[in-house]
Formats: sequence, C-alpha cells, structure tokens
Amino acid sequence: MTETPSDSSYILANDRERERLRALVARLSDAELSVRLNDDWTVAGVLAHVAFWDARALVLTRKLERDEPFTPDDVEPDDVTWINDSVRPLAHAIAPREAARLALRLADETDARIAAMAPSRLWPNDTTSLVKAFRSEHRAEHLDEIEAALRRDHGARKPSSGERS
Repeated sequence: MTETPSDSSYILANDRERERLRALVARLSDAELSVRLNDDWTVAGVLAHVAFWDARALVLTRKLERDEPFTPDDVEPDDVTWINDSVRPLAHAIAPREAARLALRLADETDARIAAMAPSRLWPNDTTSLVKAFRSEHRAEHLDEIEAALRRDHGARKPSSGERS
C-alpha cells in the first residue's frame, strides 16, 4: 500500500528501485535480454514497457511544472491492458540493449523531476494529481518478474562455456 509521502520516503524508494534497475541492466547479457517472461513479453520488452510508463510520468510532470491543468484525456484508465497490448509490438521492436538503456535513462530523468517537485503536488498527497510519487512500485513489480524469469531460465539450462551464469 502506498503511504502518503510527507517526507522523502518516495525519493528513497525511487532511488532504491532505480539503482536496482541500473545493476540489472549492467549485468544482463544480450541473451538474458531476450529471455521470455511469459508468452507475450521478453526481458527487454518489459524494460521498454517500464520506459514507456516512465515517459508518461515525465509528460505529466512537465505539465505540473508548467502549471498546466490535467485534462480528462490525461487520466490513466482503470484497466491499462489495451495500452500495454498496444505498446508491446513497439517495445519488442526496440533493440534489446537499447530498450535496457532507455529504461534506465527515463528512470533517471523521471526520478530527478519527481524529486524536484513539492510532495504536495504529487499523488497521493494531491489526490487530483496524476503524477505518482512512488515510481518505485511499478519498477519493483517488473524487476521482480525479470529476476524470477532469469532464475527460471538459468535453472532450465546449463550455461555453455564462455557464457555468464
């Protein structure tokens, strides 16, 4: 459950998950970027998905910085399945290593902008804000999935000579 960020807890949480992302991206081999998490997504595809949602947060953060009001079109639907399904072919069209770099670059930029904002302008402090203070929650969910898939993949095959385990 998300707590109200009256302090810098969201900044620390975002930093923690961003650094976790950074460490993962640094150690992933090209083969690991292509590991399937499920029938629909690869590791690189999920990293591009995370980048997409951070990019959305950046767009909304920039609106706040310009004191531009949110519109009904800015509101995230309750069920984002159709958005994720629409993004999936685009996410997988990005070269896997570039998807990893993009996820990290956008996480860095998003977290910096959110950290610079007054907590009172972010959700959940401002219940009308569309900018969620805790970007860490979405990243953690997908980093957990990626790490589980990599453990499963490594358990299913023996590394060949020269391949990182």
